[in-house]
Amino acid sequence: MRRVWLVATALVLAAYASFAIVRPSLAAYPDRPIKLIVVFPPGGSSDSMARIVQHFVEAQLGQPVIIENRPGAGGVVGLEVLKKAAPDGYTIGMAGAGALVTDIDSRQASYDPRRDFTPITGIGSSPFLLTAAKSFDGRTLKDVIAIGRKRGASLIAHGGNGTLMHLTAEMFNQKAGTYFDLVPYRGMAPVLTDVMGGHVPLGILDPPTAKAAIDAGQISAIAITSKERFSILPSVPTMTEAGLPGFEATGWFGIMAPHGLPPDVASKLNAAFVAALKDPAIADKIRALGSEPMPMTSAEFRTYIDSEIAKWSAVSKAAATPPK
Repeated sequence: MRRVWLVATALVLAAYASFAIVRPSLAAYPDRPIKLIVVFPPGGSSDSMARIVQHFVEAQLGQPVIIENRPGAGGVVGLEVLKKAAPDGYTIGMAGAGALVTDIDSRQASYDPRRDFTPITGIGSSPFLLTAAKSFDGRTLKDVIAIGRKRGASLIAHGGNGTLMHLTAEMFNQKAGTYFDLVPYRGMAPVLTDVMGGHVPLGILDPPTAKAAIDAGQISAIAITSKERFSILPSVPTMTEAGLPGFEATGWFGIMAPHGLPPDVASKLNAAFVAALKDPAIADKIRALGSEPMPMTSAEFRTYIDSEIAKWSAVSKAAATPPK
């Protein structure tokens, strides 16, 4: 009996020792490097934002954060990779509104942003500008709306079909009751070139793309689509101030993880990124890119994504039925 008791005791102690070894590693997340998938190429605004917060987050978590760029299909490729990753907090992603909310009901992607990911926090948001060529007759938003209510009178150039710039222009037509023809370009740089040259009368641009041309007097900024005036262009009125109440449209980036991420891991990641975004030096660097930091709790970010999907899906559906 004594021998049996000794064996049983040894087994219990061994099991406890094994548990004691495993348990701390579970509680000590993270205990190895974290991969951050950025769904756009190096050098862009999303990649720059990721690198701005990278070292602060590393200091918060005590582990390296390794950035891996996985561009393609406007961010869809990177999110498909993220969806397949283990939900352990060691692979996370930075994605934008285009791949998460734009035309989500009809887009051919293998993921559902509401089902397949765990939102961590927003990172940065940037509004859009309605800009005009110097040769355009209108100088105010009311002028633009008056011109646009005449069928075939003018057009708005934007950065590509299905993008948020496109949907912002669609929403403008819907809310203002205008009939502008919407012309897609391959990105905002060629839109800026043609607005500057007077080849198109109006264009949807973002502040970083348009600011230098606005400051130089090469194009006019009619209104900005943020809820409040934007820090790097404080003299440009919001759409609401200029006469179109309730108009708001922003592009944004946020941190996502695969579905099934443990709540305590999500909480640690959220705390690290939010602390970075609230650091004044980091916030200033993000603003210098033309974006506004958007720290949120995971729950707030999930609610925000849901509201953005609902808004832009409604705009897409209304655009499919042209006004009479």
